[in-house]
Amino acid sequence: MSSINIYPTFNYSQPDDYHFSHDSVFLARQIFERCQSSLEKPNTKILDLCSGCGIVGLDFLYHVFNANINFTGQIDFLEIQEIYLKHFQKNKKALNDIFFDSIKKVDINFIQTNYANHKVIKKYDLIISNPPFFLKNQGLLSENEFKNRCRFFIDSDWHNLIQFIKSSLNLTGQAYFLLRDDLKKLIELENIKNISFPFQIRGTWVALIKG
Repeated sequence: MSSINIYPTFNYSQPDDYHFSHDSVFLARQIFERCQSSLEKPNTKILDLCSGCGIVGLDFLYHVFNANINFTGQIDFLEIQEIYLKHFQKNKKALNDIFFDSIKKVDINFIQTNYANHKVIKKYDLIISNPPFFLKNQGLLSENEFKNRCRFFIDSDWHNLIQFIKSSLNLTGQAYFLLRDDLKKLIELENIKNISFPFQIRGTWVALIKG
């Protein structure tokens, strides 16, 4: 896949210390193309897991609104780091300024919590995620704690991530998340069931879990 984004959306607010890559916006576009036909179903529930400042989920919504899809469901953004909240709010406002009539029909929530400790009370039709890429033993940590928490599984681990995803999907739901090749190999080595790897984005695997 090209590293040029041919489907630009809007300018995002994000922390100076850590910027999203094109992987996030490409993931949003790819999942939109695969799931758009089901989005007019009443009360569709979507989760952007490890959402940061909301890049994946809000970019996804941009494509939904831009295609004039009548989406009237819910989308939650689950993120542990409080620093992202102000950026999320700015990004939500930016999307609102473009698609006011569409976004007012959608229930949008920022949930600040650790997925490992979050009690699952809602089942989702679609989960999308660009989680940390690295285990703690896969590289040198920097002096910047915020940046480390973005890049490494520090607040929890990838086993809890997969368990949370499986627990949070409804019976017909689907979850797509990015992961590096070494983590894919680890999942295959441990023979974790019901995970497939349907495509890649710029050399990064997209994993699929079905409810």
